[in-house]
Amino acid sequence: MTIRLNYLMLVLYCGLIYWLSDQHKLPSPHLFDNEDKLQHFLAYLLMGALAWQAFAHWRLPRIRLFMLSVAFCGLYGWSDEWHQSFVAGRHSGFADWLADFLGGLLAGGIGWYRSQCVRFN
Repeated sequence: MTIRLNYLMLVLYCGLIYWLSDQHKLPSPHLFDNEDKLQHFLAYLLMGALAWQAFAHWRLPRIRLFMLSVAFCGLYGWSDEWHQSFVAGRHSGFADWLADFLGGLLAGGIGWYRSQCVRFN
């Protein structure tokens, strides 16, 4: 059941990001310049954690699990930016994708670190 739940959480979260990207404008207060980069980073940090949890069931070596999780976030971030380029009122850009990628990269690094500290039987 845990395996299915991990996959379901990842798929639902990807669906949420897709739905949010499809909105003309997101209801968020403007607190500081480039605040959207932080939002991208945090969103993909969570996605990276969910991807690590889902892909960990494949019993891959840590380096492959790391690369797969980061690649998943990077590719999904790229497809999300491409999708936003077609939505009126939204823009896409390299800096947004970079924030997505870096969030996934940090999540992969945290997953790597935690997998070294905790041994699963």
